[in-house]
Amino acid sequence: MHRVFTIPVSSVYPHYVAKAEKKGRTKREVDQIIRWLTSFDQAALRRHLKNETTFEEFFAKATINPKASQITGVVCGIRVEEIEDPLMQKLRYLDKLIDELAKGKPMEKILRDG
Repeated sequence: MHRVFTIPVSSVYPHYVAKAEKKGRTKREVDQIIRWLTSFDQAALRRHLKNETTFEEFFAKATINPKASQITGVVCGIRVEEIEDPLMQKLRYLDKLIDELAKGKPMEKILRDG
């Protein structure tokens, strides 16, 4: 198992928010992206952050959005659509969505609605 799977989502979450805010985006948008990808509501997301849920547990409890397969591109030098490990792919989907937010992409495009 890759070490990143054992890291609490709450320890990486502030970095997602900081990356977004540095580029003029908001914590609310970060939460919206996470909720879209995982199908968690805001209360569930808060619980996972408070309880220091690991990425492995977080994605095990998530219902991944069917449109997630439309997420393509490169994260950390690897094409997300070619990642074979399902858990790593879900994690990289999240990374890619946060990257798109930080790069100024409109929310409807990030959420694959337009």
